[in-house]
Amino acid sequence: MINRILIRIKVLQIVYSYYQNGHGDLKVAENELMFSLQKSYDLYHYLLLLMVEVTRLHSRNLDIRKHKFMPTPEDLTPNTRLIDNRFIHQLADNEALNQYVSDQGISWANDEDFVKQILDMILASDIYANYLDNKADNYETDRDFWRQIFKKLICSSEYIEEYLEDKSIYWNDDISIIETFVLKTIKKFEESAGSKQKLLPMFKDKDDKIFATKLFHQAILKGKEYRELISKHMNNWESERIANIDMLIMQVALAEIMSFPTIPTSVSLNEYIDMAKYYSTPKSGTFINGILDSIVNELKNEKRLLKD
Repeated sequence: MINRILIRIKVLQIVYSYYQNGHGDLKVAENELMFSLQKSYDLYHYLLLLMVEVTRLHSRNLDIRKHKFMPTPEDLTPNTRLIDNRFIHQLADNEALNQYVSDQGISWANDEDFVKQILDMILASDIYANYLDNKADNYETDRDFWRQIFKKLICSSEYIEEYLEDKSIYWNDDISIIETFVLKTIKKFEESAGSKQKLLPMFKDKDDKIFATKLFHQAILKGKEYRELISKHMNNWESERIANIDMLIMQVALAEIMSFPTIPTSVSLNEYIDMAKYYSTPKSGTFINGILDSIVNELKNEKRLLKD
């Protein structure tokens, strides 16, 4: 589930922290990298659980209304389509989700106001109104309802993004990426799988975990070599004037370019140039592209880089 885009971001963050803390213990920093990636996987489960908790809150609210002192006819016979949603019942019973939630102590119990806000947003939406009016009453309709809710309401909500960022500092750069994996998960659900429906694994395969640790190690252990190479190609730029984050982005980029022969150079360059546009100044992407391109050409001419 944790893809290489997110891994690159996490490695950059931990490399930055490593230098900010005065070249600390490499093993401690590696453990922090793995912990940070684990927190991303936590977020995936939090977002899956959020749909379940919103539905449970709606069920409790309907029950309270039904048992109030003077219930209205609507209170006594409410529309229960949301709480009867087949997809949500399957998600609530999912063995993998429940096991992870139990093992990691994940819960929305202390976030009742937030869950209520999400529920109110859903109940006020056209998506919900159309769902109630939809005469098709089947698993596919139920699943598609939550796919639309997640894609059009949850993924686009600044309120939700800000709330999640405040809930964990580890999620600041993860949210949009993890949301795409939740959407993929919703689409992959099949009624026939029941409670044994598989969720996405933390890493797609063992190679991605190796990629994370190796990229981090190479960026640190060969950092001096890469920084000297970068400085050599600064031309009229003084290294002291270069934003520290730009230097670190190029350092990690070179670690990837030099250490992973199966990853095309163009792929690595594009990823880190995009990262520079997001994490640094508007001009950083162009600047970093020029420096790295110059370094790559030199390495190829010297036969130190034998890939396209």
